[in-house]
Amino acid sequence: MKQVRVVNRTRAACLAERANLADSFWTRFIGLMGKPPLPPGGGLVLRPGGAVHNFFVRQAIDVLHLEPGGRVTHVVESLRPWRVGPLFVGGAATVELPPGTARASGTRPGDVVAIEPLA
Repeated sequence: MKQVRVVNRTRAACLAERANLADSFWTRFIGLMGKPPLPPGGGLVLRPGGAVHNFFVRQAIDVLHLEPGGRVTHVVESLRPWRVGPLFVGGAATVELPPGTARASGTRPGDVVAIEPLA
């Protein structure tokens, strides 16, 4: 799976040094199901964005919903296992991060997040 870097440009904070990019129906559907917990600096970028669930996921996650251009529209902190996050239609991307990442970086709606290819 392709890997990317996720950076909050507004706060000059790296949210994920190495995040997997899920950009097909199947990779978005599988997401983090059955995978080990995200390590610090890890993440998953779902493109396009939308609703997320935490079924069969082993840890809580922070979820960022991005509109085209990378502006954060919603932040869901510590979505626990076996929960469904809110649905946001028309999102460009959804970023799933280890719990506490959004709070530690100060990420909030209105911030601009960039998804960068790894060299």
